[in-house]
Amino acid sequence: MSDKALLLPALLLSLQLLMLQAVNAMPVDIFTRHSPRADRELAEMTLEEKIGQMLVAWAPAERGGRDSDQLEILEPLVRQGKVGGIMFLKGNLQDAILIANHFQSLAPRSLLLSADMEKGLAMRLEGATEFVAAMALAATDEPAMAYRVAQAIAIEARQANITHSYGPTADLNTNPENPIINTRSFGDDITRTSTMVNAYIDGLQDHGVIATVKHFPGHGDADTDSHIALPVLSWNRERLEAIELKPFRAAIGHGVMSVMVGHLAIPSLTGDMTPASISKKIVTGLLRNELGFRGLIITDALNMKSLYGEFSTGEIIIKAVEAGNDLLLFPPDPEKAHATLLRAVQEGRLPEGRIDDAVHRILVAKEWTSGFQPEHAGNSRWNIELARITAERSLTLVRDRNHALPLDTQQAAKIVHLDFQHNRGGSSSASFSDKLSEELDVTTFSLDASASDDLYSSARNSAAKASAVILSTSAEALSGALELPLPHRKFIQELERILPDDRPLIMVSFGSPYIIRSYPGIPTFLCTYSALPAAEDAVIKALKGSLHPSGVLPVSLEAPLR
Repeated sequence: MSDKALLLPALLLSLQLLMLQAVNAMPVDIFTRHSPRADRELAEMTLEEKIGQMLVAWAPAERGGRDSDQLEILEPLVRQGKVGGIMFLKGNLQDAILIANHFQSLAPRSLLLSADMEKGLAMRLEGATEFVAAMALAATDEPAMAYRVAQAIAIEARQANITHSYGPTADLNTNPENPIINTRSFGDDITRTSTMVNAYIDGLQDHGVIATVKHFPGHGDADTDSHIALPVLSWNRERLEAIELKPFRAAIGHGVMSVMVGHLAIPSLTGDMTPASISKKIVTGLLRNELGFRGLIITDALNMKSLYGEFSTGEIIIKAVEAGNDLLLFPPDPEKAHATLLRAVQEGRLPEGRIDDAVHRILVAKEWTSGFQPEHAGNSRWNIELARITAERSLTLVRDRNHALPLDTQQAAKIVHLDFQHNRGGSSSASFSDKLSEELDVTTFSLDASASDDLYSSARNSAAKASAVILSTSAEALSGALELPLPHRKFIQELERILPDDRPLIMVSFGSPYIIRSYPGIPTFLCTYSALPAAEDAVIKALKGSLHPSGVLPVSLEAPLR
């Protein structure tokens, strides 16, 4: 099947959508229209039920696994209406479908099922299709590609009754040292990021899945992982308006239905170190009032350590609602969160009108998702082909000073591959080494954190005699590190010095492109932005010459916008 044949339906659909936008209301408009059904449901609900609608608890998507006790904990909460949404974590597609159906049958009102699916449902559920990271999609420079990937993700998600996606990421990754966003971002270019984000939104929402832009008001310049500590952005309002807020403004104007507020402090907006996610000045003042967003506002996960410096769990739960959030994601203890909010309303700290306002939006959103018919999906040949095409079109040849690519396979005997494994999940997977050995005359050295001096010595001697040297690594956000450890860095820098200029020395990053900044002497650098099998295949094709890398680097490596 040709690439053109695969993408033609998406291109035609995109054209149709552009024609229809002039006459059809955007999905977000449902929040400003009258909904008799939502009005009726809200009037019938008790305060306890209304509070439950605002809480999104986590659930494993696996029966009989190590977290299966969480399913037992959730059952009575779902049955009593103390949670109104469930976020799936790790598991498999078939179990997710069974668990979703089971909980829906127990709930007094329909549940809003959700997941973080930035790279596809396979991020959470085995059996779904794995796609490239957002930065790779941006490297294709094709909005239709972003639309088609999001469409495929939405159709697969709805097979498991998942109708709320925590993506796409609208953060501009302006800080190369950002440990948590990085390749999850579409890049640092405002126009390209906004265009790709909006195409991705359409791909989800045209197929019945609520899109969520995150992490408002912009997490791309952070140098701290908000899962661990509170990032602080020191920029003033003028800078935020000029850069960070622009993709969010564009997404809101385009009709995104949901916005996630990040756990980061912005003293210039709040006057203190209150995290944005629980700040009324940011959630209601900036997002709701100034930017005019009328859809669902959701917190980032409330179990993240960055929130717990100054406030107790109970105080955070209350402040999140006071701030103006509609949905509270992943409260550490949903039952306690429910009791805390109930008591806050009963004691007069939280007005019931604030609860009603949030719940009405939630009910309207659920009504919207129920209006879509299921579409055939699964890990089909279409999605597999799409994953392959995106991996190939995103492959970026950042530099090739000595024109090493493609390798001269007639002369390239005794190639040495140095596989730098430095964080959880390894680096380029063992499958890449196996594939290299099948296609080329390659000797691989796997160098992890415990590599001995003898192994380094052997790798050095082999590299000195090789016809070409390939270095591979995978430094990605959420993978534990965005830089190689010191022994690896010293070894690579030594190779830069000892290898002759005419010896092909090729670095491949199956993750962040920024890693090459530490190695100015590396003449050839390929970046895939993601460590998935289709990306490995694309690299091998580029090495052999059957694929010419056409990806466009979506970030600046020389002078990042900071």
